[in-house]
Amino acid sequence: MTASPIQFVASSPVGLPRLVPQQNWRPPKKNIPPTLFQRQHILQAVRKYVAEFNPVPPLPAAELKVHADRIVVQLQCEPIFRDFIGVLLNNEMWREQLAGVPFERRLLLLPKCLRVEAKCPAPFDEFGLLCKQCGLCSIQDLTVEAEKLGYAVLVAEGSAIVMSLIQTGKIEAIVGVSCLSVLERAFPYMEAAAVPGVAVPLLQDDCIDTNVDLDWVWEYIHLTADDRTRRLDLGQLRDEVDFWFTPASLDLIMGPAQGESERIARDWLMRAGKRWRPFLTVSAYQALSGKPDAELPDDLRKVAVAVECFHKASLIHDDIEDNDAQRYGEKTLHEEYGVAIALNVGDLLIGEGYRLLAACKASPEAKVEMLRVAAEGQRELCRGQGAELIWTRKPSVLTPLQVVDIFRQKTAPAFEVALRLGAIYAGRHDECDDVLGAYSRALGIAYQIRDDLSDLGEGGETDDIAGLRPSLLLAIARERAGGERREFLDRLWRREVKPDSKEVEALYRELKADERCELLLESYKEEAIRSLAVLEHPSLKGLLRRVVGKIFNDVEIKGWCKEQEQKNRESNEASLADAVEIPVNAIS
Repeated sequence: MTASPIQFVASSPVGLPRLVPQQNWRPPKKNIPPTLFQRQHILQAVRKYVAEFNPVPPLPAAELKVHADRIVVQLQCEPIFRDFIGVLLNNEMWREQLAGVPFERRLLLLPKCLRVEAKCPAPFDEFGLLCKQCGLCSIQDLTVEAEKLGYAVLVAEGSAIVMSLIQTGKIEAIVGVSCLSVLERAFPYMEAAAVPGVAVPLLQDDCIDTNVDLDWVWEYIHLTADDRTRRLDLGQLRDEVDFWFTPASLDLIMGPAQGESERIARDWLMRAGKRWRPFLTVSAYQALSGKPDAELPDDLRKVAVAVECFHKASLIHDDIEDNDAQRYGEKTLHEEYGVAIALNVGDLLIGEGYRLLAACKASPEAKVEMLRVAAEGQRELCRGQGAELIWTRKPSVLTPLQVVDIFRQKTAPAFEVALRLGAIYAGRHDECDDVLGAYSRALGIAYQIRDDLSDLGEGGETDDIAGLRPSLLLAIARERAGGERREFLDRLWRREVKPDSKEVEALYRELKADERCELLLESYKEEAIRSLAVLEHPSLKGLLRRVVGKIFNDVEIKGWCKEQEQKNRESNEASLADAVEIPVNAIS
């Protein structure tokens, strides 16, 4: 099947997101940049459906398709998504059973097509690929991690091997990665054995050099009943945190605003933003409190809002220092009120953050620790911003490593402060401080790289090229360039030429600097996940792993199994009409 690009519009009558194909869409050709497919919206609908109707596994394929067709209608999406929805349905039905199976009784089944075929040194035997751990693909990391947990791992495709393992009685659950057509062929064997099994579809339709959403695979590999947060709805939790930044909620948390300066500060605090930092604070608390299903304490709101106060203050000062005119698609605070008022409001928000931490009902020792952590984070952030500001006085060429170090200093401290404050409030920070530091550094760098990439093109919020800020794209392009192009990029670094944004972006793409940044983004996301390996707290480990997927939630789908496309399209349309008894052309 080939997935079309979609956009999300107003909710459908049943209260679920509506998936609408973009106009004039055509199936992508090979090597064309993939369309973005936001699977979290479908997953949310599937989870609601399973919670409401409680289908009991194992379901025959025909029944599973009927349920999938109902979700297709609810989402008002194209029928070609039915098989993907069916996989998610099957996964959700088996999720809790999988969590209860010990790791040493599970099988991880990986496809050989994840390898880099032209360079892979691994041989095959009758059971599949014998990985040489060369580091060229994701097979090594997945295999090492799964075997460390106790899994049996096979890099092979073939239902006969899987069935023979099931029949030994030593395998009680399977986590599988494959394309949809192979999953479809293996499904009857899984159903017949009634073995809990979850599957992660590949992101490409070819049988060589394929890829998979690693966050998704890691989540299933580590799924365990010991993680008490596994049922926690991160989307709902984030919505709740976002609600704390409405006028009435802020008045309850902070007290009524007094004077015009506080009013401006509150207005800035409520402005658009992703609010990942207060979300991280609450996530850390939820995982470490031992009561993830309990109502959040009122004082936690003060800690979370304090974290956002520190962050929003840093944005005000950063916009002044960078002379940016817009943020969130609106005027920056200094453009709207002038530099003097903006500086004062930023300072006020820093003070508000410390006031809220001091006002919470934690123990005296916990308050002192929270204030210390917040102060250290503030100092580290200012060091990073200072390094960039000093560079702007006498700009010179920066290497990719130097740019990444600036990212680490500027972005990681806010993530680390957010997590550590949540851990301190939960009373469990001593056992995880080192891990939270390593995790935050990798997460912060990945987040900044993603911001650099998102600023490319006309849709970018800020223009790092015109602003001549330290850019990883520019550093990588300069490193890869030669001759006159390298001389031009050197002069650009030194601000000796006025940049043309379109020309520089074209050079980025010609030198494949954007592709290199994408790879680095994935590597730092993986580093964040790997940093959790030494963490012994299963709930914190599981939740922080899922947080990576939540923050970086765009998944690229290139199309599924070219040889199955036409067959699936025809059968989907016919069975949809039979199953739900409405005309296919009534589905937009």
